Amino acid sequence: MTNEEKITHIRTAAMEEARAEANAIIKQHEDALRSVFEQHQIEARRQSETRVRAESVTAKQQLNMAMSKAQLELKREMGKIQTELKTELFEEVQLKLLAFMRTEEYKEVLIRYIEKAAQFASGMAMTIYINPSDADKKTYLEERTGMTLTISKVDFIGGVRAVVPEKNVLVDYAFKGALENEYQKFRFRGGVKGE
Repeated sequence: MTNEEKITHIRTAAMEEARAEANAIIKQHEDALRSVFEQHQIEARRQSETRVRAESVTAKQQLNMAMSKAQLELKREMGKIQTELKTELFEEVQLKLLAFMRTEEYKEVLIRYIEKAAQFASGMAMTIYINPSDADKKTYLEERTGMTLTISKVDFIGGVRAVVPEKNVLVDYAFKGALENEYQKFRFRGGVKGE
């Protein structure tokens, strides 16, 4: 082999070795870039999923807050309407009660109340009161029951009250207290979960 052939051979071998090293470096660099890119994709996906979860949680919280606010407003409105209806209902009940108080049946109810009060007192001294609006019925009631009645200075709408001093007891068959008690106890049934 001549010198020139040797040089060519060495040059060719050196070039192949240089190319092989360059290709190895390029391959190593490509692998490193691919790995960095894959890591970047994984991190970007993770951040994206985290952001989506966080935004989902925020959206759910906002929805829950809006629903709670709407439910609270609905309950307030429902309570207001129920109070109005309850007031109207008891105004109507009071009108019907006043109409009832003009009937013969009401006189019979008063007689039963007076007799119950007398039975409770068991012969002890007592004062039986009738409502001022029933003053026109006093004589009739006294004749029917044989009891002495007193017209109250306090309006209790209707009915009878009796005081038994020995027992320190008020026998209360007054309509006013009964109406107030029913008004306080009255609740609308139905609506949301039977409220």
